[in-house]
Amino acid sequence: MAALVVYSEELYEDDAVERAIFGPDLRVAFAKASRVAEVPDALAAEAEGLMIFRHFLTGEDLQRFPKLRAVVRMGVGYDRLDRAACALRNILVCNVPDYGTTEVADHAIALALALRRGLLLHHAAQRQTPPAPWAYLDHKLIRRNESLGFGILGLGRIGTAVALRAKAFGARVIAYDPYQPNGVERALGIARARSLDDLLAAADTLSIHTPLTPETRGMLSARELALLPRDAVVVNTARGPILDIEALAAAMQSGHIAGAGLDVLPSEPPVAPIPTLLAAYRARAPWVEGRLIITPHSAFHTPEAWQDIRVKSAETMRAALLGPRPQNVIAPEMF
Repeated sequence: MAALVVYSEELYEDDAVERAIFGPDLRVAFAKASRVAEVPDALAAEAEGLMIFRHFLTGEDLQRFPKLRAVVRMGVGYDRLDRAACALRNILVCNVPDYGTTEVADHAIALALALRRGLLLHHAAQRQTPPAPWAYLDHKLIRRNESLGFGILGLGRIGTAVALRAKAFGARVIAYDPYQPNGVERALGIARARSLDDLLAAADTLSIHTPLTPETRGMLSARELALLPRDAVVVNTARGPILDIEALAAAMQSGHIAGAGLDVLPSEPPVAPIPTLLAAYRARAPWVEGRLIITPHSAFHTPEAWQDIRVKSAETMRAALLGPRPQNVIAPEMF
């Protein structure tokens, strides 16, 4: 009998795309579960492949899947999977690293440019009652791109795409990624920081593109933010827990950080206690007005990206279960 691939949640109206990619050697089932623990026993008992999109996968969950051979995280980040538990069972873990590269890179640059060109400042000023005078604003946020160092933390696919975009806008680009081989920066025509501290000291605009791992969780705290040049801008389209958002709020309140663009928060959706920045943003507090943009983890979103997620996830699962060679494998020792 063909091996069974289970999607832990109901994502699509039909399985036509999946059947076309899987062929006759793989069956597909969509579990209508709100979490992996609620996948029906009959499906869990037979599943050899498991597709994870929004859900978390714990070691306890894995005990219900005796035949499981491969898990595909339908996205870039894999922090919601218990990779150690998968490794103990020799379960292959894969992700889809390239479905939204252009979208997230565009989003990061859009956040940085909107802040650095003062778009939000003017947007807020012209909607005041009465509106502000019909004139430009002088503000520490507004700077010429060529005068700025654009720092990139994490030079993977998305970080590389951001580097090329920032270069096109004339910024001096510097990146830090200890896992990239020597010479990558030369191929891109950018500078390379030899340490995180060196990157921060040179980054008038800091764009975060590292995965969330034990090494990167909490990587940017009050000490690191203080190393940024005064009036810096911070952009995070990676994962919320990489950045201490309360430290960022304090740095903005003190005036050291001029602005921030956040597509991710430490807890999503936000739960009480609501982060200081989000509460101030929603209340249109004067100290964040025009200086802060928050979007709801939407940087990846386009119809094209959603189609890529679907197709590339299925192709990755097919390669994992049927070969000839697995794709996008996340080894247990990675990061």
